[in-house]
Amino acid sequence: MLKDIKYQGWAIIWTVVVLILCNLPSSDLPSSEKFFEGFDKMCHLGFFFVLAVLLLYGKIKQQKSYEYSWLTIIKIILLTAFIGGGIEILQWKVFTYRSAEWWDFFSDMVGVGMAVFSYMILHRKFKHA
Repeated sequence: MLKDIKYQGWAIIWTVVVLILCNLPSSDLPSSEKFFEGFDKMCHLGFFFVLAVLLLYGKIKQQKSYEYSWLTIIKIILLTAFIGGGIEILQWKVFTYRSAEWWDFFSDMVGVGMAVFSYMILHRKFKHA
C-alpha cells in the first residue's frame, strides 16, 4: 500500500492545496460578485476534476498501462467523496466562518464524474466489427 503512494504524489499535493483553499476565510478570497453567481461551485467542480485526473494519472503510472478496472474507478469515486465530504464537515464544524453546502459537495462529485467519464471514453478499447 505505501509503495503505491509514491505514484500519487501530485494528487496528494493537490489535495492539500484544495483543503487549504476551501478552508480559507471568505475575506481572503475574491468575492464571487466580481465573477458570476455560482463561481464557487465552478471552483469546486474544477478542484475535484483535477484531483480525479491526478489520481487516475498516478494509477496509470503505477500499472504502466491505460487499462482500468471498475474497482479502481469505484475507489477513486469513494476517495474523492470522502475528501469532499470531509471538507464540508470541516467547514460546518471547525471552520465556522465558511458555510458547508450540499451544492458544493454535489459540484465536487460532478467534477469527479466528468474526469472519470472522460478517462473511460478516452481509454476504452474499440471493438472493430
